[in-house]
Amino acid sequence: MLGLLSWLEDSAFAELLRSFGVWTYGVLNLGHIAGISTLFGSLLLLDLRLLGLWRSAPLALIARPTVPLGVIGFSLAALTGACMISFNATEYYGNPFLLIKFPAIALGLVNVVVVSRLPAWREKAKRELTVRERRQLAVAGGVSLACWATALAAGRMIGYW
Repeated sequence: MLGLLSWLEDSAFAELLRSFGVWTYGVLNLGHIAGISTLFGSLLLLDLRLLGLWRSAPLALIARPTVPLGVIGFSLAALTGACMISFNATEYYGNPFLLIKFPAIALGLVNVVVVSRLPAWREKAKRELTVRERRQLAVAGGVSLACWATALAAGRMIGYW
């Protein structure tokens, strides 16, 4: 792990980022926060709907704006996060919160793949879902909230280790 972090910190990409000046890390951090906020805000709405809130609002109607916003937020957070970690990657070696954050993100992404393959998700705009299908989506929504909240909390704690 230390070898990978050393390679990242010594990479030409990291050197390029550092050459842009002292404000680069701060700007990347702002972008990271914007990405996380967009991701978590959109998935919070969607996951709460999956858990059963706002049943009068069709799931497809809530998913239409939240899914693309979540993709944009995740993309921005991942891009800026990769840039930020390259600045001083070796300082993260041994940080237990990093070892919590990345698996939580991976599980969150696996959950997205699983949900997108569920017949209930694919059929949400075409028909009324069965109780069993609503329950499956509710479990997926709970897993999603747990994964992303864990990643969010662990990410915030990385700087305090």
